[in-house]
Amino acid sequence: MGKLLLKMGHFNQAEELYNALLKNFTTDSARAHTDCSLGRLKNCQGQYKEAVSFYEKSLEIEAKILPEDHPSLASTYTNIGLVYNNMDDHSKALEFYGKGNQIFEKALPPNHSELAGSYINISYAYNNMCVYPKALEFHEKANKIFEKVLPSNHSNLAACYNNIGAVYCGKGDYSKALEFYEKALKIRKKALPSNHPDLAQSYNNIGMAFSGMGDCLKPVSYLEKALAIRQILRPTTHPSIKKVLDNIGYLKKKM
Repeated sequence: MGKLLLKMGHFNQAEELYNALLKNFTTDSARAHTDCSLGRLKNCQGQYKEAVSFYEKSLEIEAKILPEDHPSLASTYTNIGLVYNNMDDHSKALEFYGKGNQIFEKALPPNHSELAGSYINISYAYNNMCVYPKALEFHEKANKIFEKVLPSNHSNLAACYNNIGAVYCGKGDYSKALEFYEKALKIRKKALPSNHPDLAQSYNNIGMAFSGMGDCLKPVSYLEKALAIRQILRPTTHPSIKKVLDNIGYLKKKM
């Protein structure tokens, strides 16, 4: 019931329910689960310090009742990392992602999708800290898992290729970025409807990679494809549309 209320955005009702449950629960496991749910709720509300507090309460209980390599502990560490990420404290996020990842690596099979997700979180933290070699290292670990366990046209595989491209873009290696952006686009064109926002993202990224390589003609054609999709999906005043229009205008002036 609480999860449904959260999904519907009824945060106050969900909080009332969870607090009522806390008063009535007698088992530690139930209390830990409810504290975790309250942490998730506070994170959704943007009340990040309170979110960390509830997750830490859950973690304290779990550390007493679970084996030290239990995946639930890893998930709680990861959730705390996600909150710190939302607070833009990327070094703190990395600390908790790392604690969770150590457990996941012990507790899960080497090709488990949750382990891939853990590697991606670590990669994001490194990318946000501009530590690009480490960001690539962990994205590539995730990518190896996805290539083994997912169908070749799976959206998660496309997202992983896209993210690797973004890291190379951050490094200024635009030709390598383009290689991965094009891999992502190839999957997305097969798997998604022609006006899907992920396709717009791919077209935009490829355009900007070509622009980084000093090309002015190719970027415009890709950015116009991104623009066409975004104009279908979003109001004309949306910032993403203005940004693409500004980029197209800038490139046309350089031609």
